[in-house]
Amino acid sequence: MSEPTIESILTENRVFTPSADFAQNARINSLDKYQEIYAKAQADPQAFWAELAETELDWFEKWHTVMDWQPPNVKWFAGGKINITYNCIDRHLKTWRRNKAALIWEGEPGDSRTLTYAQLHREVCQFANALKRLGVKKGDVIGIYMPMIPEAAIAMLACARIGAPHSVVFGGFSAEALRDRLNDGSAKLVITADGGWRKDAIVPLKEQVDKALADNAAPTVENVLVVKRTAQNLKMEPGRDHWWHDLQKEVSADCPAEPMDSEDVLFILYTSGSTGKPKGVVHTTGGYNLYTHMTTKWIFDLQDNDVYWCTADVGWITGHSYIVYGPLSNGATSLMYEGAPRPSNPGCIWDVVEKYGVNIFYTAPTAIRAFIKMGDHLPNSRDLSSLRLLGTVGEPINPEAWIWYHRVIGKQKCPIVDTWWQTETGGIMITPLPGATPTKPGSATLPFPGIIADVVDLEGNSVKDNQGGYLVVTHPWPGMMRTVYGDPDRFRRSYWEHIPPKDGKYVYFAGDGARRDQDGYFWVMGRVDDVINVAGHRLGTMEIESALVSHPAVAEAAVVGKPDEIKGESVTAFVILEGDQAHTDTLADNLRQHVASEIGAIAKPSEIRFTDALPKTRSGKIMRRLLRTLAAGEEITSDTSTLEDRSILDKLREGA
Repeated sequence: MSEPTIESILTENRVFTPSADFAQNARINSLDKYQEIYAKAQADPQAFWAELAETELDWFEKWHTVMDWQPPNVKWFAGGKINITYNCIDRHLKTWRRNKAALIWEGEPGDSRTLTYAQLHREVCQFANALKRLGVKKGDVIGIYMPMIPEAAIAMLACARIGAPHSVVFGGFSAEALRDRLNDGSAKLVITADGGWRKDAIVPLKEQVDKALADNAAPTVENVLVVKRTAQNLKMEPGRDHWWHDLQKEVSADCPAEPMDSEDVLFILYTSGSTGKPKGVVHTTGGYNLYTHMTTKWIFDLQDNDVYWCTADVGWITGHSYIVYGPLSNGATSLMYEGAPRPSNPGCIWDVVEKYGVNIFYTAPTAIRAFIKMGDHLPNSRDLSSLRLLGTVGEPINPEAWIWYHRVIGKQKCPIVDTWWQTETGGIMITPLPGATPTKPGSATLPFPGIIADVVDLEGNSVKDNQGGYLVVTHPWPGMMRTVYGDPDRFRRSYWEHIPPKDGKYVYFAGDGARRDQDGYFWVMGRVDDVINVAGHRLGTMEIESALVSHPAVAEAAVVGKPDEIKGESVTAFVILEGDQAHTDTLADNLRQHVASEIGAIAKPSEIRFTDALPKTRSGKIMRRLLRTLAAGEEITSDTSTLEDRSILDKLREGA
């Protein structure tokens, strides 16, 4: 008998249709047009992707096979020769875009730079030649540990240009986390900076690299290339450490793009794992180039005069796909910002939107909730009239945050693309197309053309409308990960064996629960390992959190299950309050009743813990597995390398 599916308890009936003005100029301008494209892709996915690969990308040699699928291993455009940096830079030099801004950068202290496509080409070629001078060859893995400065993107592109897979490690990670990733990938060289600015302080990156490499703890690393950003005194190891500005004087600005096989590795990117060992997600070249190109073009409705800003860090997949590769392949202007909201300037995000006339703004729900907590007066005191499209990424967005984003930031005129995807998928999978798709707050809406998704039970059977289940993808797509670096068995176990093959067909299991409504819209309910089993009812955390956040006193909430002798599990909620709200027993009771009235007594939290902060990854996702451990009163033994601030765990323990 099949295991019970996840129960869906959230009801949301508001619908927002694209405005006639937006749809008129959109690349895909009606729901009928989307459905026509989607049906064509579904009928023959290989022909659909092959046509786009031929018309949208430049190839040195055409492929001989569109897709070779030997589950769970796939090859896209096998035999094709390509270089992603040629598509991101070189081809634009032959057009008017040569002198168009490719990257606009704003530093936290207020310094700024703009690089045209011609200038970016020169910088990338010089950086690539510097790497060659330090002995880097095609196939060598290069670690990148950088602040959000232009050289971070330049370093990625330089690696890709010469065929050296990059492994970007977020600049907020500890020396230990950096060391683990360098060793897992056998990195030959590390690119870093003396430091970077974040929240009014210098992050000492080179110092962390020194700690990671101390006592030959990362023995494959031969050289460290250092970019000067903060100009503090550093210890430079003779023979090992090299200043980028010194090498730059010695190298040519001519470096042709290396022809790469479509399936050559482009990068490794590590995600945290529940086992304590991070997973190195491997992405290859041709399929990833095509998938990030098309998703950026259609989902963000890119127009030639847009200033596009994705607020992620290049250390995450969002930064790879939607700051660097997707926008540049389309010849867009991509904005990078070094800073974050901070005591000296809590409204800095809106300053940047106003200063550069940003048209497209793509950020995370956790950031949106932080903006809400800081107050409407910050965005309302800036001119945000340039914005025409908003997006969200990273986790499901609760409907009340969606409505605030629409009303306060978008002034009720900007479509919102609520995107669902993962490090493993390479690019956005389920999303509105802004000129075509009516949106429902809290729903990622419909699959991108070429993506065939379903909601199933544990035996792989499709579940009924509005019944919770497991979100799967039933056909390969070009942007999908190829393996876990050095561990193909973990790749198979993690993604392809949870749901058994049905009729011999393998499905990719995303690890998320979801439901599909009567209109075919997908509602992602969060990670299935975050599901709470209360008296036999399997409840998704996202829906209970949305109910809590809909209360006017609540800024943010995280919900986990706690072992319960009678119910199996009970609901524990960690709640951050708005402004100066007092933590009272009466408020806790009110919140419990609010959840009961919003979605039913079964979801009512048995315990509410008030807190000032939640344990989050450095990309802003709440680490619910750590909260689950804390709620149960157990010791934390799983991987915490992606945790932004360990002191939060201590504070939560003290408040238990």
